[in-house]
Amino acid sequence: MKADVLLGLQWGDEGKGKVVDVLTPKYDVVARFQGGPNAGHTLEFEGNKYVLRSIPSGIFQGDKVNIIGNGVVLAPDLFMDEARELEKSGHNLHGRLHISKKAHLIMPTHRLLDAAYEAAKGKDKVGTTGKGIGPTYTDKVSRNGLRVGDILDNFDEKYAAHKARHEEILRSLNYTGYDITEVEHHWMEGVEYMKQFELVDSEHEVNRLLREGKSILCEGAQGTMLDVDFGSYPFVTSSNTICAGACTGLGLGPNKIGEVYGIIKAYCTRVGAGPFPTELCDDTGSKIRRIGHEYGAVTGRERRCGWIDLVALKYAIMVNGVTKLIMMKSDVLDTFETVKACVAYNHNGMFLDYFPYDINSGIEPVYVEMPGWKQDLSHITSADQFPQAFRDYITLLEHHLETPIAIISVGPDREQTIERNC
Repeated sequence: MKADVLLGLQWGDEGKGKVVDVLTPKYDVVARFQGGPNAGHTLEFEGNKYVLRSIPSGIFQGDKVNIIGNGVVLAPDLFMDEARELEKSGHNLHGRLHISKKAHLIMPTHRLLDAAYEAAKGKDKVGTTGKGIGPTYTDKVSRNGLRVGDILDNFDEKYAAHKARHEEILRSLNYTGYDITEVEHHWMEGVEYMKQFELVDSEHEVNRLLREGKSILCEGAQGTMLDVDFGSYPFVTSSNTICAGACTGLGLGPNKIGEVYGIIKAYCTRVGAGPFPTELCDDTGSKIRRIGHEYGAVTGRERRCGWIDLVALKYAIMVNGVTKLIMMKSDVLDTFETVKACVAYNHNGMFLDYFPYDINSGIEPVYVEMPGWKQDLSHITSADQFPQAFRDYITLLEHHLETPIAIISVGPDREQTIERNC
């Protein structure tokens, strides 16, 4: 058996949560491999809406095993709040949710460091969510981190030493006057709550499950263009969001990867600062935002909206080894007279059909414009019902991306999902 990977190909918010929920009936295990509570996966079904931040989206599917892998950074207090909300809604997590002992812990002082570092950047802010993700990964790579497994042995002493080091850094940044007493108390309550779950060596678990013939879906967070190595640096997240992150974030060998599902929107969005070549700072962008309800699931921030960027998508498909595409929110464009797709960049007078080192300035999108389909897609139940103009849009995308679009979403509910024979 091989593990399949599901990840976003744009700047995040592509709709990964819904797709995981749709695909999980085919899998025995769903495993999250990177990111932290800065990523919100929104799922809607049976008239209810759920936002997951750290817990894998397979938690809604019966007796599936859900694994939070070593590549994830976990805030015990936020994890506890999220888990308790799910338990209130009737979803039993105990026995089905396993947490890697090697996952790193986001401390309350990591959030303070996040705010202090952003403040120090002045006008050059990255636009973080303030959840402490970056400082936690910084501690991880500098070999100064606290891990989930540390809560099982002499934790108070370890925590105090890490906190003291963070406070010294905060003083050096002149970031003082804070009081984390209440937050810290809630955080420690979360630590005790985490002990109720199975804390595992996830690399051994996922490989054992594969040997036993179990099917695994690896769930990514954020999007490819936010990858710390291959995204629009420095306006990126702090982890590897690409397919290779599933190997390092779960302990899977590259030869254990099967299908790679890449999720895209029929248009494009971005939250926070950073370059966005196809951004629409006009009424069209506002219309996409309004119809698509484009606001951050975690922060509530307005998402910047624009036309689909096929140059960036070709790049994302390449670095991930994507085998199948899944297109979300197609119905958002139902009422547009025309739709556009960026097929190249004009970079300071040079025509580029590939993603360059720097897109921070001098980039103008080159568009292909097509007639809109002007038809409500949300009630369509099979691909043969698609209007011709929408078929033409799909054909254009597949031609440029050289990858089949296997699944198309036409609404937020899990039932509004159409599989195509590609």
